[in-house]
Amino acid sequence: MEIRFTCMDSPVGPLLLLGDESALWALKLRPGDVATELTAFASQMGLRALPREGRAAALEQTEAELEAYFNHRRQFFTVPLHLAGTSFQIRVWQALREIPYGQVRSYADVARRIGSPRAVRAVGSANGKNPIPIIVPCHRVIQSDGGLGGYSGGLDVKHFLLKHEGVPRGDADLIRVTARVD
Repeated sequence: MEIRFTCMDSPVGPLLLLGDESALWALKLRPGDVATELTAFASQMGLRALPREGRAAALEQTEAELEAYFNHRRQFFTVPLHLAGTSFQIRVWQALREIPYGQVRSYADVARRIGSPRAVRAVGSANGKNPIPIIVPCHRVIQSDGGLGGYSGGLDVKHFLLKHEGVPRGDADLIRVTARVD
């Protein structure tokens, strides 16, 4: 197996995509130094070699789907994903994929959805470790009181993505926006 990477521009800044021929492994929002990101990714995934720049089927599909998403032509992603995490994290990430485009859920809602209603903080932690933001839509998870909560890509990006998806007015009124991208 050979992991490849590519970078693409987006309305939320540069994106670093990592994957192989069959699946997307990671999407990094606003990556810093690419070499540092690749080293950290390889270490985290236990890879013997750093990812190499180049084309891979899953990366090409991801780029096309993200471009369609940002141009309001796609609401659901079909690219195959390689989700690496604990069983709890994977359950959370799978539940996130069930949140419909343009809607939000609370961390408590997700905890109940996965059958662990007391694990609200753990759901928040799993969200923060989501390796494939946007596609695994952790931006659609907010606090029970309507606050945005956290977001690994920055609250301005989370707000942008929710606004981009046209979060219904009733939900948008609940969200106390602490950062904006306009």
